This record gives sequence, C-alpha cells and structure tokens, in this order.
Amino acid sequence: MRKNYNYTRRKLYLPEYGRHIHEMVDSLLEIEDRQERTRQAKAVIAVMGNLNTTLRDTEDFKHKLWDHLFIMSDFQLDVDSPYPQPSRQDLAVVPQKLPYTQSRITFKHYGKYVHRLVRAIATEQNTELKTDEIINVARYMRAKSFEYNNEHPNNGSIIRDINIMAGGDVDVDLTAVSTMRNDYRQASPRNIKRNKPQPGRNNNNRGKVTKSNKPAPRHNAHK
Repeated sequence: MRKNYNYTRRKLYLPEYGRHIHEMVDSLLEIEDRQERTRQAKAVIAVMGNLNTTLRDTEDFKHKLWDHLFIMSDFQLDVDSPYPQPSRQDLAVVPQKLPYTQSRITFKHYGKYVHRLVRAIATEQNTELKTDEIINVARYMRAKSFEYNNEHPNNGSIIRDINIMAGGDVDVDLTAVSTMRNDYRQASPRNIKRNKPQPGRNNNNRGKVTKSNKPAPRHNAHK
C-alpha cells in the first residue's frame, strides 16, 4: 500500500481552507464546459462559506470568497464570476516605505520635543517672551528628569543642557532658571515619624470604640 503524506503533496495556497477544498478547486480545472464549470464553482463557494457561517451572507464576504477561489486555482480558473477576477500582480503589490525620521536625541530623558522647543525659542525675537518660555521649558525639563532619574536635578545642569540643545543661541538671562523653585516636595521626616506605627502598641484597634475610650453617657439635668 502506497502511503500519501502531506509533505509529498503540493503546497496549499490557503491552508485555512484545508486540502479537500483545494482538491475541489483542482477538479474545477478539469471541467471543459464553461457553464458547468461556473455552476460547480458556485457550489464550491457555498461550501467555502459554510466554514464561516456568521459572515457568509455579507456582500464583501462573498467577494472575498471568489478572490480566494481564484487564488487557490493559481489564477487559472476561467468562470463567470460576479466580481472582477484578481491578478497575481494585484496581490503582489509591495507597500511603499514610510520615511521615518532617524534624528538623534541629545538627551533622551527630556525627549526630542524639548529639543525642538529649545531650538524654536532660540529664534524668538521678543526677549521677554523668550525668557518666559525658557522658564516654562526648564520646569518641564525638571519634571521629566525627576520621572526618569527619580531625583531632583540641579538648576545648573538644566541651564547647561539648555545651552547644549540650543547650540549657544539662547540669548536670555538664565538667572531666573538658577533661582527656580523646586516643584516637587518630598515627604518630610516629621510626617513620616508621625505616621509610623510605634512598637508594642496594637495599631489594629486604632479608630475602634472600646470600653476604655468610650465616652460616658450624658445625663439630662432637667429629667
């Protein structure tokens, strides 16, 4: 008995339909009568639609089934299709390559948009407006640096980074940046010590009413 393994058979164009559907499509190519071949092709389309009964009644799904029928026949099936027959060139269209920007980020913890903001501020003609914008950008840089490094950056390092990103073109007074307040406040040791549970004390009963801390009943003097 000769065994017929799948690896000895031809490759399936659409494996999701299975080998039996591909054999049915191959049998269509052997029918000489065009009308009979078209009738049998519609029967194969109905069988293909039974594989996904939820979408077989939609118009787009039928168009998709006819396209798959031509693909499984290696575009050699000649029948009267209700839709235009696709070609091998239509399915082999290579998408165009998108022009991604490969710009180098000077400081990754600030992001590339901060670099663009600093460069745009450097071209500003109004000195007062330029100073206000630099202060806002410096505060944002402090926030991003705190998120990235989990520590407060020095104002001098922020000034140095602004000059590097601007290429030395920021002609403003950066003393306001050096005296900029810290927007992030860490928890003070006093508050931490106050909220810290003390050893030897049962903290699970905090907030519960017990016999020792239960208020005494108030007597009515007019009774």
